[in-house]
Amino acid sequence: MPEGYGRKALPHRYGLRMTFKPVRKAIFPVGGLGARFLPATKAMPKEMLPVVDKPLIQYAVEEAKAAGIEQFIFVTGRGKAAIEDHFDHSYELNATLTERGRYRDLALIADLLPAPGQVAYIRQQHPRGLGHAVWCARHLAEGEPVAVLLADDMVMAESPCLKQMMDVYGRVGGNLVAVMDVPREQTNRYGVLKTGREDGRLVEVQGLVEKPAPADAPSTLSVIGRYILQPEIFDLIADQKPGAGGEVQLTDAMARMVGKMPFHGYRFEGKRFDCGDKAGFIEATIAYALRHPVIGTSVAEILRDYARRVG
Repeated sequence: MPEGYGRKALPHRYGLRMTFKPVRKAIFPVGGLGARFLPATKAMPKEMLPVVDKPLIQYAVEEAKAAGIEQFIFVTGRGKAAIEDHFDHSYELNATLTERGRYRDLALIADLLPAPGQVAYIRQQHPRGLGHAVWCARHLAEGEPVAVLLADDMVMAESPCLKQMMDVYGRVGGNLVAVMDVPREQTNRYGVLKTGREDGRLVEVQGLVEKPAPADAPSTLSVIGRYILQPEIFDLIADQKPGAGGEVQLTDAMARMVGKMPFHGYRFEGKRFDCGDKAGFIEATIAYALRHPVIGTSVAEILRDYARRVG
């Protein structure tokens, strides 16, 4: 790592010695309407849509667990009870599976349940944007840094995306966002970085712009749904005016922390799937199905058969 870059540089660059607490808590904003997947999401939360044999939200929770997260905070809305039920005991189902001797299925269910006291749910009464959803969890964060995971974004990687970020956070502290380059014509879908110095996969953040027009985007390096944020974010969101789309944008509040403490983008290793988009959701389903230990070979043959027909 270059001289003057990273944790050892904090006293010089920011005027005081900063220390950062470990990240123990994760926020999952799951209060959205899922309108792009209607009618499938009319009575079922978008986050419960299955990719092969697990719902989107379970992939996100498993990623957080693998990164060492100890407390899971779900910011929900109306019609999201299925998420709570998914991460709870189902006595009738357990009894039926036990009676039928289906112990492998019992083990699958047991593995997805967090320990008692690890999970909390809070309502976002009005869908006012991602920033507002994160702010709703402020009291549960209790002044600690938090990870934020958007279940819409799936990352297939040997090392889970948030685990990669945690390893980097241990060196540089501050705020850290997962980033990837996107086609310039798509910058109006993302929060986009104004970049500074680079060191391998790390990029110094000098500014953030929410959903800029392609001609105005400071770069093509864009934020995806993985964040590690210091607790100051909650006070900044509290007086943040609505931004793009008339919503309280998390990116706008993060931009106000630039220059006040370390702030980096991290080019994660792995393949990201945008499961908030129908085509991206189908791509993720195919990719995860091909890697599935039971059905992977069959799915590959099905795809080859369709390719022969189309060709």
